[in-house]
Amino acid sequence: MVEETFNGGMDVLSSSDQKTSSADHIVIMVHGILGSTADWKFAADRFVRELPDKVIVHCSDRNMYKLTLDGVDIMGERLAEEVIEVINRRPEARKISFIAHSVGGLVARYAIGRLYRPPRRKAGEDLSGDVGDGISGGTICGLEAMNFITVATPHLGSRGNKQVPFLFGVIAIEKVASSVIHLIFRRTGRHLFLNDNDEGEPPLLQRMLDDCGELSFMSALRAFKRRVAYANVGYDHIVGWRTSSIRRNSELPKWKESLREKYPHIVYEEKSEGKNDDKCTMDSTTVSNCDALEEELVTGLNRVPWERVDVSFHTSRLRFAAHSVIQVKHTTQSEGADVIQHMIDHFLH
Repeated sequence: MVEETFNGGMDVLSSSDQKTSSADHIVIMVHGILGSTADWKFAADRFVRELPDKVIVHCSDRNMYKLTLDGVDIMGERLAEEVIEVINRRPEARKISFIAHSVGGLVARYAIGRLYRPPRRKAGEDLSGDVGDGISGGTICGLEAMNFITVATPHLGSRGNKQVPFLFGVIAIEKVASSVIHLIFRRTGRHLFLNDNDEGEPPLLQRMLDDCGELSFMSALRAFKRRVAYANVGYDHIVGWRTSSIRRNSELPKWKESLREKYPHIVYEEKSEGKNDDKCTMDSTTVSNCDALEEELVTGLNRVPWERVDVSFHTSRLRFAAHSVIQVKHTTQSEGADVIQHMIDHFLH
C-alpha cells in the first residue's frame, strides 16, 4: 500500500492493517542527483513485501530533480526536516534506517549529523572506546539507529583520478571538469569535486569526517549498528569503485564472477574493523593536495566499521547503465533485483 504525503513524498507499507500496526522500523530511501521518489519504488515495494510487519518505507521527496543541485548541505537540512515529519507521523516507530543512492548517500550522512541525539551518560561513564557498533546509545531523533546503507555513493568525492569513470582517467580532462563542474551541477558539483570554500572553510566532505558544532557527523554514523557500502566494480560511468567502496587503490580486491544463483551480481563481500583514531587533522597542506585529501577521507571514514558489497553487471546487456541498475531505478528492468534482495536478507530489523 502506498500513502502519498502532503508534500508529494511516498510512504510504502503493508496493505494488512494488522501487519502495519506492528511495524516500528522506519526506512528512509534517498535518491541521487536529478532523481525522484520513483527511483526507489522497486526496492520500497520489495522491502515491504518481504518485511511487512517490520518496516515502513518512506521515499524522500524533499530534494527532487533540480533541487539536487543546491548542495549537499542544503539538501541535508531539507532531508533532516523531512525525517522529523515522518517520525512525527509514526509515533509507533522505534527504529530507523537509511538507504541512499549516489549523492543521496552524502545527503543522508549530512542529515543524520543534524538528527543525532547523544546518549544520556551516567556520572563517570566513558563511551570514548566505542568504534561504531551502535552501542554508544546515541539515537537518530530519538530512534534506534539500525542500518546505514549507501549504493554507488561518492564518499571520497569525485575529484580524484578515475573517480568519475566517464572522464576516462585522463588527468587533464579531470582538471578541466573540476574547474567547470559548478556550471552544470552548481553547488552540489563543488561539493563533489571538493572545491567548495565557504568562508574559508575546508571542503564540506572533509568537515563531515568529524562532529562540527551542532552537526554530529561522525557520532551519528557511529551510532548505527551497521554501515554498508554497495559499489559497482565497473561500468558505473558516474561513480568510481574506489570512492563508492571507501577504499584506496591498493585495497581494491580481485573479484571473480559470482556463482551464487540468488545473488548473481554480488562478486565480493568484506567486513572491516573500525579504527578508533584521533580526530582527522584538517590543514592547508591537506586541502591543497588532492591525493592527501582523499587519503584523509578514506582514513576518517574507516574509523568506523563498514561492510562492503561489490557488484558487477559486466555480463548484463544493461551494464553501461550500472549506476542506475544497481538500485533498479527503472522498474521495467529488474536486473539488479538480487542486490535489493541482498540488502533485505542482511537487514537488521
